[in-house]
Amino acid sequence: MTETTAPRRVGDSVKSAARSALYLLSGFPLSLFWFVLFVTLLAVSVGTAIIWVGVFLFIATLFLARGAASLERIWLGIVMGHAVPQPYRRLPEGGPLTKLKRLVSDPATWRDLAFLVVLFPVRLFGFIFGLLLTVLPLPFLSAPFWYWTVPGGIQMNLAFSWSIDTLWESLLAVPIGVVLAVPCLAGLRGLGWVYGQLAAALLRPSSVQALATEATELRASRARGVDAAEAERRRIERDLHDGAQQRLVSVAMELGRAKAKLDTDPEAARVLIDGAHSEAKQAIAELRDLARGIYPAVLGDRGLDAALSALAGRCPVPVHVSVELPQRPPAVVESTAYYIVAESLTNVAKHAKAVTVAVTVQRHGDRVLVEVYDDGKGGATPQPGGGLAGLADRAATIDGVLTVESPVGGPTKIRAELPCAW
Repeated sequence: MTETTAPRRVGDSVKSAARSALYLLSGFPLSLFWFVLFVTLLAVSVGTAIIWVGVFLFIATLFLARGAASLERIWLGIVMGHAVPQPYRRLPEGGPLTKLKRLVSDPATWRDLAFLVVLFPVRLFGFIFGLLLTVLPLPFLSAPFWYWTVPGGIQMNLAFSWSIDTLWESLLAVPIGVVLAVPCLAGLRGLGWVYGQLAAALLRPSSVQALATEATELRASRARGVDAAEAERRRIERDLHDGAQQRLVSVAMELGRAKAKLDTDPEAARVLIDGAHSEAKQAIAELRDLARGIYPAVLGDRGLDAALSALAGRCPVPVHVSVELPQRPPAVVESTAYYIVAESLTNVAKHAKAVTVAVTVQRHGDRVLVEVYDDGKGGATPQPGGGLAGLADRAATIDGVLTVESPVGGPTKIRAELPCAW
């Protein structure tokens, strides 16, 4: 351990213990409040159910339990750093009775209510031991202060009795307090971790619900991917019909007219042949651009680095490309990464007013991370049917995730995490 890392680790341990102490000590009065509130509400609801007042009060209690559990999730994330997602099913479209039926049938609602009721006895144990571990070293660490403050010396009555009558005895108590603080800090960290994990396990979505939510999102992303593929197919048909096909028809007509004039007016026939030649070259260029939009040849031949460098060369904004991959990923991952960068660079050129752009592709475990950063004006937000939303759908078709960070005033960072089986 170096001299610089040792104080840093000590500081991190103290900060972690302080967060644990804050969570353990603050959780007890809050859990006591929830316990008294919800036990009272449940008792009154049952007692007045015969006159229907209790039914409405019980429904209000369920809503209140959701709000209280959401506050617990927020507090757990702020103090202990545990990000706990909301476990609730999405409320369906319809009237109040439909939404109420979903609320009552959602297992997460009942888990929240049970958590808030049983939280008090569990946190009482944590509060007692957390308080003990917090205050145990303090009398020894503060002995010199109390020696100067209290006339006639001080008397410590812990597991033993110790009279401190001299300055040296008070100073001797400080290292004893430091020695005691080490296991106390470790105990606070461990106890806080256990209680944080317990709360997170009770408040987060169940494994079955998480799988159901993932399956629902996967079906939705697959449907969006199919819609995007169908829209791409229609675009290709439209581009062929309006572009290359029209030019090829024009070439055929020009050659037919030139053939008719070849014997009678060779000069006019030559002019028609030149025009047909020009139309054929433009049709070839349009077909090349269309093929590049489907799957660029350079991507298949030379890989992602060369393909992204070609994109950067065509971008009007200077682009720095960095691709750090130990080997080529599967073709579907390469093409998805390519189109994410291509669409992002197109948006930068059209809207961002950026000076520089940085494109980074690297491996992170079993994922390929793609980042496009620009120093433009920012304010980019995914809109339904827009280019960024289409990129998110394209990434979701292979179980990837795309995020956009673009505050007003910039900068903008588009980050995609694409799963990859190497």
